[in-house]
Amino acid sequence: MPWITKKSGSATIETRDEPYLTSAMISKLRETYIPRYAQPKGALFPALHMIQHEYGWVPHQAMKEIAEVLEIAPSEVLDTVTFYEEYWEHSKGENLISVCRSIACEFCNATDCTEAIKSKLGIDVGQTTEDGKFTLVELECIGSCGTAPAAIFNEDLHENLTPQRTVELIEQIQNGTYQEGGTGAVKEDL
Repeated sequence: MPWITKKSGSATIETRDEPYLTSAMISKLRETYIPRYAQPKGALFPALHMIQHEYGWVPHQAMKEIAEVLEIAPSEVLDTVTFYEEYWEHSKGENLISVCRSIACEFCNATDCTEAIKSKLGIDVGQTTEDGKFTLVELECIGSCGTAPAAIFNEDLHENLTPQRTVELIEQIQNGTYQEGGTGAVKEDL
């Protein structure tokens, strides 16, 4: 299979005047995270989490800013962002629906749930609705094989889903009646 190349060497990065990596974030990196590691590069994940948490995605300008602070090549930051599914290179909808596509969920008809979501929202996997309200993705495994099919709506795990239930959850989000918490296991105090 031949390599598919793109002209990344001459690509331009969209920038804004205000940095994404704020002075408070840089201070936290330098004072809290970088000292924990033998090399500044070790703080790459905390830096990416800061940006992702603050903006919902990791813009290319932010990747360059992180690289400067951590004294690494911007390509190392980009490699990390594109390798891990949890990082976003583009903005996503206000509500993220992540359907598990592991073998257990597939066996229990997770595909039917995904199709119901696609039909309800008029988008495909990896897309965001025109109004910016919903993004649909699939994940390899979310660790709920015993209660498949499962999906994460924003940060809430929902288990034993049916196509009808997935549509109901979307409608609850749309009409403001959605209650956070999901149907996942309750955390116990140990």
